[in-house]
Amino acid sequence: MTTISPCSADDHDDWLPLWDGYLRFYETDLDPEITAITFRRIVSGDGIHGAIARDDQRRAIGLVHWLAHPSTWSPGYCYLEDLFVAPDSRGSGVGRALIDHVRDAAHNAGLTKVYWLTQQHNATARRLYDAVATDTGFVHYEIDLDTH
Repeated sequence: MTTISPCSADDHDDWLPLWDGYLRFYETDLDPEITAITFRRIVSGDGIHGAIARDDQRRAIGLVHWLAHPSTWSPGYCYLEDLFVAPDSRGSGVGRALIDHVRDAAHNAGLTKVYWLTQQHNATARRLYDAVATDTGFVHYEIDLDTH
């Protein structure tokens, strides 16, 4: 049975390998200070929320991070920023449970939408996303401010 609970400072040592796995999946290296800041924000309530999924042996098997923001079209939206399930737990319903956790948190906060991005080639995750959400057809653009 999977349990999902908010991330706390005590979860750091279980959260970090999942975070590292997420970054490896997206072929990204972050400065360790950014990782430290991210975790501090998650556990301090500094605008980023986080939850960790555990199996029946209490082993950390997934994480999710999200944030709420105002909208010009509604009271507010929820951006699901990071979702990761340990490879040996994929296909077991953990990803869906983590998305449901965020959906419930957003609903309880009075937000009107949960949305997220993924890469086009992420076929495994997209099968789940297609089952629980609507592909809006929007194309994502960004400007990297570190290069200007």
